[in-house]
Amino acid sequence: MNTYFISGLGADQRIFSRLKLSEKITVIHIDWIDPHKNESLEAYAERLSQIIDTSRPFALVGVSFGGMIAVEMAKRLKPVATIIISSTVLSSHLPGLYRFAGKLKLLKFIPAKFLKASNKLTQHYFFGTKSSNEKILLNRIIKDTDPNFLKWAIGSILSWRNKTVPERIYHIHGTQDKILYSKIAKPDFVINYGTHFMVYQNAKQISGIIDQLILNNGTENLTQLAKNY
Repeated sequence: MNTYFISGLGADQRIFSRLKLSEKITVIHIDWIDPHKNESLEAYAERLSQIIDTSRPFALVGVSFGGMIAVEMAKRLKPVATIIISSTVLSSHLPGLYRFAGKLKLLKFIPAKFLKASNKLTQHYFFGTKSSNEKILLNRIIKDTDPNFLKWAIGSILSWRNKTVPERIYHIHGTQDKILYSKIAKPDFVINYGTHFMVYQNAKQISGIIDQLILNNGTENLTQLAKNY
């Protein structure tokens, strides 16, 4: 099964580096393309989806911002399964502060380079990094991120308006996610103490869920499967 992986804001495939998946899953990492000026998240996802081979069954896996991109792709391409991690399906599930900032268009007053600032607060509190290796990885990802892409991506999230839940979509979220949190969202799989960085920290657990969902073509009994995690 071809499975396309979409990383978070400006990040690359390193965020998925600890996943150990079945040999029956063919992992294909999607690289970011340059956004057009004032391009919406929906339009960007449509352009990015052109890389996907829809002539054969496929699945999508997206983390954080990549999860939102996967949602928009799934609405158009009808994959066998779409799995979003540390993300959200509906724009109404974004934190209220984000939606408020989007309405006020506050982002345009913030310099792009400022958004790349990384310190102990962003590392430990927001992303939930714990070990030195995790902090090093996060620092490298932030360092390698194009600040202009980052500013566009954040802006596209703040202005995103999605009310559609695609078919065969599965949501994995952590109880300690400080970046994308919601009191009304109902994830299919809840990772206790999982942070926004859990696709790396809880890779073994998440690998098992991905294997089960994709190898069963999204038809696995969710109630029973969720009990195993």
